[in-house]
Amino acid sequence: MAELKGETRAVELDPDTGELMGGRKALVSALKRTADLLEVLGEEGFRANAYRGAARSLEALTTELPELAAREFKGIGKVGPGIAADLTKYVQSGTFEPLAEIEAQIPPGVLTLFRVRGLGPKKIRALWDAGVVSLQTLWEAAHDGRLAGLKGFGAKSAATLSDAAEFALASQERQFMNVGQSLGARLSGWLAELEPRPAGELRRGLDTVGTLRLTVTGTAQQATAALDGKVGNLEAVQDKPLVTGHLEGLAVEVGYAPAEARGAIDLTFGGGPEYRNRVRARATELGMNLSGRGLKRGTERLNTSTELDALRELGLEYIPPEYRENEHLALGLGLNMTGLPAEGDLITVQHLRGLLHTHSTWSDGAASIAEMAKEAGRLNFAGDGQSYLGTGDHSGAAHYANGLDATRLRQQLKEVRELQRAGLPLIAGAEVDILDDGSLDYPDELLAELDYVVASVHSGFTFDRARQTERLIRAASHPLITILGHPTGRLLLRRPGYPLDLEAVLAACEANGTVVEINASPYRLDVDWRIALRWRDRLTFAVNTDAHSPGGLQDVGSGVTVARKAALTSAQIVNTLTRAEMLEFVKTQRAGRP
Repeated sequence: MAELKGETRAVELDPDTGELMGGRKALVSALKRTADLLEVLGEEGFRANAYRGAARSLEALTTELPELAAREFKGIGKVGPGIAADLTKYVQSGTFEPLAEIEAQIPPGVLTLFRVRGLGPKKIRALWDAGVVSLQTLWEAAHDGRLAGLKGFGAKSAATLSDAAEFALASQERQFMNVGQSLGARLSGWLAELEPRPAGELRRGLDTVGTLRLTVTGTAQQATAALDGKVGNLEAVQDKPLVTGHLEGLAVEVGYAPAEARGAIDLTFGGGPEYRNRVRARATELGMNLSGRGLKRGTERLNTSTELDALRELGLEYIPPEYRENEHLALGLGLNMTGLPAEGDLITVQHLRGLLHTHSTWSDGAASIAEMAKEAGRLNFAGDGQSYLGTGDHSGAAHYANGLDATRLRQQLKEVRELQRAGLPLIAGAEVDILDDGSLDYPDELLAELDYVVASVHSGFTFDRARQTERLIRAASHPLITILGHPTGRLLLRRPGYPLDLEAVLAACEANGTVVEINASPYRLDVDWRIALRWRDRLTFAVNTDAHSPGGLQDVGSGVTVARKAALTSAQIVNTLTRAEMLEFVKTQRAGRP
C-alpha cells in the first residue's frame, strides 16, 4: 500500500454541484489503512478485522455515497454502529477520526514503509522495533547487514527490500494519477472564482503526479487569499507570476495572469519541458518573448486571452495536451499535428462498450457477476445501450486470490450462460495465469469454451530477462489467447516491471494478432503510454478495467487517458466493438492461428 496521507481528508463537496466527491473508494481506503495501522500498533486482532470487514462490505455495494451518507451507513453488513458513526462524521468533516488518531501514534517515517513492496503491518512493526523508521534507514539497514540479521528477514529478503526501498525513495514525492486528479479538483474548488484550469502533469494526464499545477485569472493576492489555511507553506514567488505551497505531500504551483494574458500562461504551463522550450524558441524567432507574464513584442503585451490566441500569434497549430511530451517530439512529431490523429479522433470513454477483465466473488472480487454486469449496463459509456461485461476471474494458480480450478470455472460458465439467457450483457472469460514455462493455466479444450481469454503473469517476477521473455512470447503466441494482460507487471510507485525484452514480446503479439492490454487500474496503467505510442500502428489494444468491484469499472477513464497519450483512436481499441462484434473478433483471431 502506498502512503496516502490525504485519505483521511479525501471527501469534499463539489463547489459547482454540491455533490460529494471522493466516493466510496476514499472510505474503503481509510478503513483498510486503519486496519493496517492497528496491526502495526499491535492492537487486538478483532478491531482490525472489524475495519477490514466494513471495507469489504462497502466495496461490494453499488449504492452511491450520497445515499449511504443520507442513511448514516445504517443497515450495511459488518458496518457496526461505531464505524457507521465515524463514517458519517468523515463525510461531514472530511476527517476519518479513528485513522487520524492512530496515525498520530506512529512516526511519519514508519508510515512511509507502506510504500515498500513486501512489507506488511507485522514486518513494519518489527522494523520499527529495530530502529528502522524511514525509507532511508531501511535502505541503510539493507546495505549494512542489519536487516539480514533480523528475525523473519534474511539475506535474500534484505537484497529485495533494498531495491524496493530505493524505488520507493525515488517515487515518494509523487502520487497516482487519480489521487493527483482528486487533489487538483480540491484546489480548483478553492480557486473557483478565479477560473482555475489544470496545468502541467494534471492537464497532460501523466501516470503519476509530482506537482499540482493550475492556472487562474487574477493576482497573487487573490490566489493566496483563496488558498490561505488550506495549502501549506503558501507563498507568492518573487518576480514570477506564481504562488506555491504543498497539499497532502505534493508541491502546488498556481500560475496567475490577467485576463488578457491568460492564454500565454496556459500555453507556458501546458506542455513538457521540451515543448515549452520549442514554443518559446518560436516566439524568439518571430521577435517576441513568451513567458508566464504574457506574449510580448518588445514592451507591448499582446492580447492573448486564450491559448488559441497565443498559438495563432506564433503561427502554430493547437496540439492536444496529451501530445506535448518529450517522447512525442522525439518521434519527429514537432510542434504541429503531422503524423498525429486530430483531438476529435482520439479514443474517449464514450467510445467504450466492453468492460473487460473484471473480477467477481468467484475469485477475489467484491460483487457477484450479476451485480458487475448490471453496473456495466448502468454506466453505458457509449450511450447506445450496448455496454457489456467481460468476466475475468483468476485461474487456479492464483490460489491467493481464490482462483478457479477447472471444475469451478465450468460451474461459473454455467452461471454466465444462464445470466446471458436472462438478458444480462455478458461475455465469458477468465484471467488465466501464465505459468513458469509460458503455458496457460487451463487445458486448451476448456479455454476454447471461453468467449475470450486474458493471460497474465502473477508469479515468477524474479526470473531473469531471457527466461521471462521466452515465457511471455510463448503465452502471447498461444492459439487461444485473446489479450495479454498487464504485460510488464509494474505497480506504479510500488514496484518496477519484471526484467524482459518487451519489444520481443510485443513483436510476438503483432505476429499472432494478440491484443495488448492497457490496464486501467490507476496503480498499474500497464502498458505504459510511451510503449503504446511506439507500437500504435502495429498492435491492437484493449483498455481493460481489472475491476474488483462495481466502482472499479469507472477506472476505465484512467486507461483512456493512457491510450490518448499513445495517440490511439477508437479503431485501435478492441473493446469499442459491440458484443457481437467482439465475439466475431475472437472467432476470427483464433481461426487465423495455427
